[in-house]
Amino acid sequence: MPVETGAAPAATPLRSPAPWIWMYHSVDDATCDPYGITVEPARLEQQMGWLRRRGLRGVGVAELLRAHAAGRGHNMVGLTFDDGYADFVAHALPVLRHHGFTATVFVLASRLDGVNAWDPLGPRKRLLCADGVRAVVGAGMEVGSHGLRHRDLTRLPPADLRSEVSESRDVLTRVTNQPLRGFCYPYGRLDEQTVRAAREAGYQYACAISPGPLLGLLALPRVHISQADRAWRLHIKHLMHQAPRCFSTIRPTPSDQ
Repeated sequence: MPVETGAAPAATPLRSPAPWIWMYHSVDDATCDPYGITVEPARLEQQMGWLRRRGLRGVGVAELLRAHAAGRGHNMVGLTFDDGYADFVAHALPVLRHHGFTATVFVLASRLDGVNAWDPLGPRKRLLCADGVRAVVGAGMEVGSHGLRHRDLTRLPPADLRSEVSESRDVLTRVTNQPLRGFCYPYGRLDEQTVRAAREAGYQYACAISPGPLLGLLALPRVHISQADRAWRLHIKHLMHQAPRCFSTIRPTPSDQ
């Protein structure tokens, strides 16, 4: 039985297949990519085309969850871009616009206009500045928090954990001048303490990778999409997603819509 992580205890529980959420990072030249997290713009175009040909639409996670809770998200796929790379504006945004898709970009609040210093290998890549984050919002995309500095939250003392989760939300709320609904656990690592911190900070949802028994609104599973994912691999991942699996969630309250 998954741990219930909803933020509205009086709402009606809903059990249904888990929403399908894709996980991207950088969209740029993938020649030097020791972590396998870079997708070239041409490959992203092919992958978005694959979705459209199957009658699927890419959307941000908040929109996906609202539709999923209302029973009308069967043709939607969540698109997420972790770390807030500046190349999202230059390379990913034009592709998404071409297909009429939206996405959620998870940003590191204390690394605005910085680089991916947490990656010891591979090239240094520029991250979005504050104006870039606002440009993402202005383009109709959702912005969520990825913490402050890209630290493994499961290894932090309680005060640092709260700061990474809560302070990052406050910073990005001021930058975007919008409420921040979503969080993304760095490295996809989470435990009961990190989920509790996300709930206490006021997030409506949080993304992981493989959350195991913590599966729920504050521990959403995602599938990694890479440069290697052509049509046949996407088809296999689609079949794997359609395998029976229950997702325990909460219908959003009217104030969440």
